[in-house]
Amino acid sequence: MEIDRVDGRTPNQLRPLACSRNILHRPHGSASWSQGDTKVLAAVYGPKAGTKKNENAEKACFEVIWKPKTGQIGKVEKECEMILKRTIQSICVLTVNPNTTTSVIIQVVHDDGSLLPCAINAACAALVDAGIPMKHLAVAICCCLADNGYVVLDPNKLEEKKMSAFAYLVFPNTTLSVLPEGSSVAEGEPVEHGIITSVTHGVMSVDDYFLCVENGHAATASLSAFFRKNFQQSQRDSSKAG
Repeated sequence: MEIDRVDGRTPNQLRPLACSRNILHRPHGSASWSQGDTKVLAAVYGPKAGTKKNENAEKACFEVIWKPKTGQIGKVEKECEMILKRTIQSICVLTVNPNTTTSVIIQVVHDDGSLLPCAINAACAALVDAGIPMKHLAVAICCCLADNGYVVLDPNKLEEKKMSAFAYLVFPNTTLSVLPEGSSVAEGEPVEHGIITSVTHGVMSVDDYFLCVENGHAATASLSAFFRKNFQQSQRDSSKAG
């Protein structure tokens, strides 16, 4: 039994992607990212001298500020800030600018589902735009589990409400920059299958979780290709402008 989606997509089909960088003048880096009707702006300020209280002054520090479209920030937004901060710390080189703080501001423009993965992708693009040293890029995706056991990728808001459980997964964009020297396998598993961030909501079995990981990882190829194409286009545009 196939699952019918309101917008006619197949279970593994992503919504149309769009990304623009260097869209704001005041930040050191900025980007907009949209997946279907979900759109997020990300702005990066820094690195600035000094670190926050309880942060390691021997490493670069990051702070994330989440701004909802309307209303005050609540528990859900605070959780998003924490997840995004930990993801950024995992993909950035923290030893290059010790005792500094870089601020990442997330502005929600419209939420039509898969908001956190969209924000992570926007932040990654903005960090690249700001020239922040990174170990590798990352791509984020939402995988939902339907009642009939089917996995649905990149759900919209209506689909999210109908799903029994879902997982936010962040994968390395590329394998080359994260491979240990002289090795392509870590603990018996190819490094490209590694997960940077994994957050689940609802109840799902171990088998269902790994099915989400498998389907989500397969979909990152198109996300990575989009990132690559977008950045190469930006580089060409910058060269022409210069």
